[in-house]
Amino acid sequence: MAAIDPKKTLDAYQAKRGEFRVVEVPPLQYLAIDGAGDPNTAPAYAEAVSALFPVAYTLKFASRKEFGIDTVVMPLEGLWHAPDMESFTSRRDKSAWLWTMMIMVGDHITAEMFTDAVEAVAQKAAKKKEPLPALGGVRLETLDEGTCVQTLHIGPFDDEGPVLDDLHHRFIPENGLRMRGRHHEIYLSDPRRSDPAKLRTILRQPVAPAT
Repeated sequence: MAAIDPKKTLDAYQAKRGEFRVVEVPPLQYLAIDGAGDPNTAPAYAEAVSALFPVAYTLKFASRKEFGIDTVVMPLEGLWHAPDMESFTSRRDKSAWLWTMMIMVGDHITAEMFTDAVEAVAQKAAKKKEPLPALGGVRLETLDEGTCVQTLHIGPFDDEGPVLDDLHHRFIPENGLRMRGRHHEIYLSDPRRSDPAKLRTILRQPVAPAT
């Protein structure tokens, strides 16, 4: 059974470096968990990510067993916000960041499957005496972003500022658009295994007509 890879079939996961592109993102279902603070230092961030992936893998195997649908575990994604959006561009004040970390799952995943997966992960963690303190904060939700602008950033996360500044202050207003919703990042590379200079991240911003 070949695993389905939505990154290769969904237009929402296609982006090119140096190109801002307007895309229509369909409603997609995610595992999600909220938090705040610098992702490099806040314990809550590491705990959130540690809770998401076991649930995603458990659902992968449940989907294969119940429906015969085998889908790759999708990359980590994040919705980011701050009271002052300059925290993401010129100031890069990570302590002010509010985030929702996510992993996309197929729309065939039901609420019952999700509940069962969380319980299975909790039982396994308890048996191994490896607590997952953020597990109770994981939820299943649908995100409907609609019209967005996105690009591919290659390099360290801290080098995203100029790209976002160009997106926010040039491309979006020049094309008669305005920002709405939350800044969205899709981490196509695993930062634990990749050279920072080669990290591939889709940067996405939901937009609407300016008038």
